Amino acid sequence: MTFRDLNLNSSLLNALDDLGIQQPTTIQQRAFSVIMSGQDVCGIAQTGTGKTFAYLLPTLRLFKFSKEKHPQMLILVPTRELVVQVVESIKKLTTYMSVEVLGLYGGVNMNPQMAAAKEKTDIIVATPGRLYDVILSGAVKMKGIKRLVIDEMDEMLNLGFRTQIQNIMDLLPERRQNLLFSATITEDVEKLIETHFENPARIEAAPAGTPLENIDQRVYRIPNFNTKLNLLKQLITQDVTMTKTLIFTGTKALADELYTSLNEQFPEKIGVIHSNKEQNHRFNTVNQFQAGNYRFLIATDIIARGLDIAEVTHVINFDTPDVPENYIHRIGRTGRADKKGIAILLTKDSEVEQLAAIEGLMNYQIPEVALPADLEISDVLTEEEKPKVQMRNILVKMPKLEDFGPAFHEKLAKNQKVNKKVSHTDKMMLKYGKPKKRGAKPKRKR
Repeated sequence: MTFRDLNLNSSLLNALDDLGIQQPTTIQQRAFSVIMSGQDVCGIAQTGTGKTFAYLLPTLRLFKFSKEKHPQMLILVPTRELVVQVVESIKKLTTYMSVEVLGLYGGVNMNPQMAAAKEKTDIIVATPGRLYDVILSGAVKMKGIKRLVIDEMDEMLNLGFRTQIQNIMDLLPERRQNLLFSATITEDVEKLIETHFENPARIEAAPAGTPLENIDQRVYRIPNFNTKLNLLKQLITQDVTMTKTLIFTGTKALADELYTSLNEQFPEKIGVIHSNKEQNHRFNTVNQFQAGNYRFLIATDIIARGLDIAEVTHVINFDTPDVPENYIHRIGRTGRADKKGIAILLTKDSEVEQLAAIEGLMNYQIPEVALPADLEISDVLTEEEKPKVQMRNILVKMPKLEDFGPAFHEKLAKNQKVNKKVSHTDKMMLKYGKPKKRGAKPKRKR
C-alpha cells in the first residue's frame, strides 16, 4: 500500500512526495480510516513507528479553513523538544495548505508566546504547563477545539502534569474528537481514557513492550560502576560504526559526570542534554548531533521522548532504568524507518531486578555478551557500592525512677534564713538592749 491508496488530498500527497515518503507504516495505515470516521482513538505503537504522522495525516485531511482566529486542534506533548518537532512536521505536511500552527512550551519568556497566541492560530502544539498558563492569561480560547491529540500521555503524568491536563480538558468543548497515541498504556492513562473518551477504538501496531525486530539488543553484566565506565570507553573507542550514538543515563548528575569523563577523550565530539540545560543549549546540541558534528549524545529519560533523530546507529543504556517502559523508549531512538539499530545495556549485579522487569515487559530475554578479555576490571567502589557496616544496636536498660532520691541537699547554716517579720519593739530591744519608747509629740506653736 502507498499513501495514494488512502483518502488523502493532493496537497498532502504533494507534501509527502517532497519528503520522499511513499508507503505508510502499520500504525499510519490502521489509524487513518478510523480517525477519518470521527471516532475517538487510542493508538498503541512503539517509538519510531510513525505515530506523529499517524494522527497528523488524517486530522489535516479533515481540516477546514476558517476565518475564526481560535484554534481548531490541540496537540499536547510532554517535552519542549517534541513540541518543536511536531510543529516542524505540521509545517512540512502543510506546505501546500493554509494552516497556522503555534508551539507553546516552558523555559522561555511567555510574553512573545502570549502575543502570538492572540493572532489567528489553527493548530496549537504545547506542553500542558505552559498552555494552561497562556489560557489563564486570556491570550487564547479553547472554545473552537474540534480535535484533541494527546501524545505520550504516560510521560506527561510522570512529569507531574496531571492537574494541568485535567484543567485543560475541563475547558474544552464537550463535543470533540479525542486521539491518544503512546508506546505504553499505564493504569493512570486507562483511567483518563475511561473518564474523557467515548468508546475509543484501540489500534495496535504491535503489542506494548514488544521489542522492535530491527533492533539488535545485547546486555553486558558488569560488577561495578567503574568497570562499567571502562567498558563504555572501550566500546565507543574501538567500534568505528558508532557514528551517531545516544548514551542514556537515569539522572542529570550522572549525565554531567559522563560528559566530563568522556569529553577529555573525545573533545568537541560529544554533547549532553537534560532538563537543567538551557533551551538554546539543548536545541543547539541536538542540531549538532543531528548534523553529525557530535558522534555521541548523552541524555536522560525525560529527553528520550522528545528526540526524533534520523539514523541513530547505537543506543547505549549506561544504567538499567527503574521503569521498564523507559527502556522501550530509549532503544526506540534507533532502528527507525526500517533501518537496523543496535541497543546495548550495561547492567550491574545490583540491577538484576530491573533487568528482569524489562525482559518480563518485552517477553524477551536480551542476549548476554561476554565482557572483553582485555577489559580492565576495577576494584574501586563508589560510596553507594561499598558494603555497609552494620553496627549492633545495644540498648542500655535505664534504671527505674524510684531508684533515685529527690534532687535535694541540706543548706549551710548561714544560708538557712527564714523570712520573718520583726516588730519595731523587737528591733529596738535588739539594738539598745531595752525597749525604746517614742517620746510625746511636741505641741504646735500657735
